Amino acid sequence: MKTVLDIHGLSKNFDKQPILQDLHLTIREGDIYGLIGKNGAGKTTLIKIITQLLFADKGTVSLFSSKTENEWSKSLSRVGSVIESPVAHNHLTAYQNLKYYCMIRHVPNADQVIRETLDYVGLSDTGKKVFRDFSLGMKQRLGIAIALLSKPDFLILDEPINGLDPIGIKEFRLMIQQLNQEKGITILISSHILSELYLVANRFGILDQGKIIREISKAEFETLSEDYIVLKTADQEKACQVLKEQIQLQFKVVNPENEIHIFGQEQDVKQILKELTLADVDIDEIYYARQNLEEYFTQLVQ
Repeated sequence: MKTVLDIHGLSKNFDKQPILQDLHLTIREGDIYGLIGKNGAGKTTLIKIITQLLFADKGTVSLFSSKTENEWSKSLSRVGSVIESPVAHNHLTAYQNLKYYCMIRHVPNADQVIRETLDYVGLSDTGKKVFRDFSLGMKQRLGIAIALLSKPDFLILDEPINGLDPIGIKEFRLMIQQLNQEKGITILISSHILSELYLVANRFGILDQGKIIREISKAEFETLSEDYIVLKTADQEKACQVLKEQIQLQFKVVNPENEIHIFGQEQDVKQILKELTLADVDIDEIYYARQNLEEYFTQLVQ
């Protein structure tokens, strides 16, 4: 499988403060790659370096197997991006904004391309409404439309679902899946909304303190993710004592939900219930669960 993006040993400092440190990352053709990190972890800085809006202090970036900085620059013609927020003119309609970008990018058959693109992103019926009056979801769609004008092979989206309502998030997810499956576009999405990222991405890179500390596919994550028991009780202190001294199980207290997560291969709900009942621990709920992406991320970065 071809490599779209290959980064080795990337470092970037601002005012002697390290933002990215010896970062390594690989994105393959056809991936929807989820870049995961806390706010301030360096996600936007990394994306700006990939698109040459910033330059790294150390390291190499190879885009579509580019071997020199000049080749990397030329390869950016195959990349579409929406970084931080869509760049559009407030007083122009969706059509007029796309017309403007077609002119400066010398896009052939502009009118046809604009109509097809607006239809694809669901903005063909916005009429005379100007950008300043768009909803946040419409603005994000227009940003993606602008990025699609040059028919990119690689699409980069920086926190694209921030502020969207549930319907907008679902529509965005379906559009991303269509772009990947129908048009064959490789996609990099940065986000801290991990539940949504999990539904759309097939590979994940976890960014913490300026480094990619783990790259993992969805299939690998599903194999590695642990089953555990969720115990809900108002009497956490006594429950923890029983789990530790009577049953000798590994567990973690999750606050403020009054939850205890019980781990290990030999969890036995019946035994746990028996010992807790004998110790007069009132149990609100007890059930099996499976580690999700957010819990996995939290476990890695704590």
